[in-house]
Amino acid sequence: MKKLLLTVALAASPLLAVAQWEYRDSNRIGIIGGINQMSLNTDNFDAKPEIGWNVGLSMRGNFYNDFDMVYAMQFSENKFAVATTNPLTAQKKDVGFKLPSAQISLMLSYKIVENHLSIEFGPMLQVNDKFKIDDDASVNNVIDGTMIKAGDIRKISKFNFYPVAGVTFGIKHLRANVQYAYGLTNMLGNLNDATLYPGVKFKGNAGILSGNLIIYL
Repeated sequence: MKKLLLTVALAASPLLAVAQWEYRDSNRIGIIGGINQMSLNTDNFDAKPEIGWNVGLSMRGNFYNDFDMVYAMQFSENKFAVATTNPLTAQKKDVGFKLPSAQISLMLSYKIVENHLSIEFGPMLQVNDKFKIDDDASVNNVIDGTMIKAGDIRKISKFNFYPVAGVTFGIKHLRANVQYAYGLTNMLGNLNDATLYPGVKFKGNAGILSGNLIIYL
C-alpha cells in the first residue's frame, strides 16, 4: 500500500502544479466522500457488483467562459463477489473481492447553472493494488463455470485508464456528484499465461458508478 501511495503522489505532483497555475486565485478546494459500485465486465466468470467507498480531495476553478476545470485525487475500495465451489466439500459460496485503489482525474465541467448544476467529462487514471479476498480460507475455491481458483485472479494490471462522465448539482459549498467511469484497460491481462491456462483468454473491463458528496471550503 505504501508503494501505491508513493506512485500516486509522484503522478499527482505535475498535475497539481498545472492545476494551480491555471486556476490562480479562483481555486476552491473540495472534500470528497461517497460510495461506488464496481462491475467487472468479463466473459470468463460471473462477477457480482457490490458497494465500496470513496474519499478524496478536488480542486475546482474557472477555465474558460462557462467551463470549469476540476482536478481530483481520490482513494477508493471497490468490491465485487464471485460464485465459487469448495472442491473438497462441494459447498457453494460467494467470495468477496476488494480492490484498494487511487484515482487521479482532470475533468472539464460545463456550468449549466452557476454554482448549482454542471456536467463533467474527462480522463481518469487508476493505480491499483492487488485484489484482496475477504476470506483467505476460500482462496482454493473453484470459480463456478471455470477451472480457475479464486486466489488465481488476485494479480491484476497496476494501472487502468477510464473515460469519465458525470453530473454535479447542489449549492455553492455543498454538492452531490454522480459519475460513471468505464475502464479501457484489460484489468485481467496479467492472467494470460498459456502455460497455466491453455486456450483461455482473460479479458475484463471495470465499470465504476460513483455517488459522492463534495464540501467546498
